[in-house]
Amino acid sequence: MSTAVTIRDSATMLRRNLLHIRRYPSLSIMLVAQPILFLLLFVYVLGGTLGAGLPGQAGGGDRGDYLVFITPGILFMTVASIALGTAISTATDMTTGIIARFRTMDIARVSVLTGHVLGAVLKTAFAVVIVAAVAFLLGFRSDAGVLGWLGVVGLLVLIAFALTWLTVGMGLAADSVETASNTPLFLMILPFVSSAFVPTDAMPVGLRQFAEYQPFTPMIDSLRALVTGTSAGSDLWLAFGWCALIAVLGFLWSRRLFLRVPAK
Repeated sequence: MSTAVTIRDSATMLRRNLLHIRRYPSLSIMLVAQPILFLLLFVYVLGGTLGAGLPGQAGGGDRGDYLVFITPGILFMTVASIALGTAISTATDMTTGIIARFRTMDIARVSVLTGHVLGAVLKTAFAVVIVAAVAFLLGFRSDAGVLGWLGVVGLLVLIAFALTWLTVGMGLAADSVETASNTPLFLMILPFVSSAFVPTDAMPVGLRQFAEYQPFTPMIDSLRALVTGTSAGSDLWLAFGWCALIAVLGFLWSRRLFLRVPAK
């Protein structure tokens, strides 16, 4: 099919996914509420103690310093949370028979997948705005300029795009909606073994090495540098590289599953 037809069909599938969000908002509310609860928990329950151990703070940091430190990690978890919901919605389509119906229609097959991805990216943007607004209400302040914030937005979009293609594949590969809701949970667990909540220097040697070399750490460190107006250095290029790799592999995997695996 022509590119114009693919774009038209993708826009139709995007509208379908946006209508689902509006008609069934409970899942979206839960996925947005989860990172907000983490933010409140870490700032008000653990922030005083963990803030005192932050490096580079004269006499130790406080709860406000810790809020600045963890906000990039919470924004990352917001993206991961929405991506998890995409796996669920994709698996739901596969198990209800609607995919089999789409295959009988004269539409671009890839548009079914791109509709999920684009809908998830838009949902992610909405969720990130809400979580960031909560962080600002709690006292978060940034030294970043306009270019820094544009970098934050661009990197978050790239992360959302990459993780969403990955979770679309997980949703297609899942045997049931329940499986699809559990398989991507590592996206919510790995940030705890990264630089999201504590500096990696504070970890034991083996755990520190894992945290420093796993893909989420350079993404979170890059977000933190952009938000605070400091140089991201090589972390930014590593973050871009990981996003590109995850997005390409996720797209190829999802496309292969969608074309070859029958609807369940």
